[in-house]
Amino acid sequence: MIKGLIRSLAKGVGLEVHRYVPARSYAAQLQTMLVAHGVDLILDVGANSGQFGSELRKHMGYKGRIVSFEPTLDAHNALISRANGDPNWIVAERCAIGAVEGLIDMNVSANSVSSSALPMLKSHEEAAPGSEYVSVERVPLHPLDVLAPSWLKDASSSFLKIDTQGFESEVIKGAAHTISQVNGLQLELSLTPLYAGQKLWLILIEEIVAMGFELWSIYPVFCDERTGQLLQIDATFFRQRVRSSEQ
Repeated sequence: MIKGLIRSLAKGVGLEVHRYVPARSYAAQLQTMLVAHGVDLILDVGANSGQFGSELRKHMGYKGRIVSFEPTLDAHNALISRANGDPNWIVAERCAIGAVEGLIDMNVSANSVSSSALPMLKSHEEAAPGSEYVSVERVPLHPLDVLAPSWLKDASSSFLKIDTQGFESEVIKGAAHTISQVNGLQLELSLTPLYAGQKLWLILIEEIVAMGFELWSIYPVFCDERTGQLLQIDATFFRQRVRSSEQ
């Protein structure tokens, strides 16, 4: 009765209340997966202002190293401020992560989180008012394979998170060695085109599975509130387990 009352009160203000268990909570599920795999290093590509890192610290109890990468100036500055005072949270020099060395123009969105190296499609702008591009910043571009080895060498179990608004396939192209070293990874994937030239969810899932991973979790992250259509998900993968011939 009390649980029902709490849920009713929460729903009345537009919230849902769930038990903090893997079956009900994304944070609890990811926390459990990271612990089960002994993860002690997380590479956070597309960190924005550090929302994922804060979630790891405050709600998942993760105490290992985090290395965050973010290309846009304001978000990178906010990321530095958020990580300040945490010796295990390293903010890399401002740069974009991709397939090659060079420079790239980052399209900065009004809401910051939708910034991308790719042109935004009208479908995204219509589903998320206030996400339109407002400026362009030219930043250094590096493959993750160039930057990650210095951190990977001291890790016993590592995890790669990629949230780059449609640029995930380019990050993956420049991270073949890194991906071969990590035990798990998480990708933000689009179910429908939101950025010009991006690869969609099914293609990228097939590519990651072909690299020796299996899909452990899918979580909704972006929905068109006008229609209820799910547009983006977070997909979490871990190394394929060796199964006995009896299974």
